[in-house]
Amino acid sequence: MISPVLPTINVLYENPAWIPPLREALESEGFRVRLVHVNEGIVDPSAPPPDGIWMNRISPSSHTRGHVHTVELARQLLYWLESHGRRVVNGLGAFELEMSKLRQDLVLRRHGIRTPRTVLAVGREHLREAAATFDGPFITKHDQGGKGLGIRLFQDPGKLEEHLGDRSFDAGPGARVILQQYIPAPEPFITRVEIVGGRFVFAMRSSTAGGFELCPSDACNPIPPNRESLWTGAGGTGAADLFSPSPIAAGDPLVRRYIRLCIEEGIEIAGIEFVEDARGNRYTYDINGTTNYNQAFGARIGVDGMREVARYVRRTAMPRLRPQRIAC
Repeated sequence: MISPVLPTINVLYENPAWIPPLREALESEGFRVRLVHVNEGIVDPSAPPPDGIWMNRISPSSHTRGHVHTVELARQLLYWLESHGRRVVNGLGAFELEMSKLRQDLVLRRHGIRTPRTVLAVGREHLREAAATFDGPFITKHDQGGKGLGIRLFQDPGKLEEHLGDRSFDAGPGARVILQQYIPAPEPFITRVEIVGGRFVFAMRSSTAGGFELCPSDACNPIPPNRESLWTGAGGTGAADLFSPSPIAAGDPLVRRYIRLCIEEGIEIAGIEFVEDARGNRYTYDINGTTNYNQAFGARIGVDGMREVARYVRRTAMPRLRPQRIAC
């Protein structure tokens, strides 16, 4: 019997709470998993990296968990890995795109995808100047965002002016602030489309009734005490209140544009979000490379997102493998 020997998967990460579902899925596909925590460390350009496939799971929200050096160190690590010819899932190009909402807007526009009007400003004077150019409500967010943190809605520039004088004002990493046209939706939800390896996996609606922090992971949606599951018999999560299936399918023209964008831009794993206005116009505003999946929601629709990721990684690994004969 001939059986391929799977390489080690080296996972670059900073948030241990997001790792268990991915590790379990990779191990279920037969991979050995080596976790590499990224926040402080050494990079020797003359030293070759360990063998195996590498996976980038570094989030733009890492600084909110005390890992203030993660993003800059990850940039150097990814460049080092790719310079030595290592296979990196969601490598440096995808990473740089995820780290900037401005770059995402430019890429979306290049692929003919409608986006809300978006402006980047650095410095309070320029924030005021940019706000004055919006005719109606707008939101602010960090250019290097994540989990919806830092998003605020303003009805007019005067409200932003009040916020700039408040102690709670936070310009985010690099003080790069995005001002973006607010798209009112007839129903309080956004749609997130999950793509893995150039294939549509599923789409879901995320409720915005409680705000814009819409991280789907199990870690972001802990099981409420004394609450029975709304979807399964295995204990509930808050996901039932936040997430619901979307009728969006693989053949949707917008999904096809997303897939083409991901393929051409080298984004192998992505959760892409859009909002639809009362006229049916769909505005895309976010590309999440470090996408997570909610297991309760996955059980409801019969799709295990992380298992789809692991299967994709196995497919990419297979052409590189040499079969090894084992006793049978």
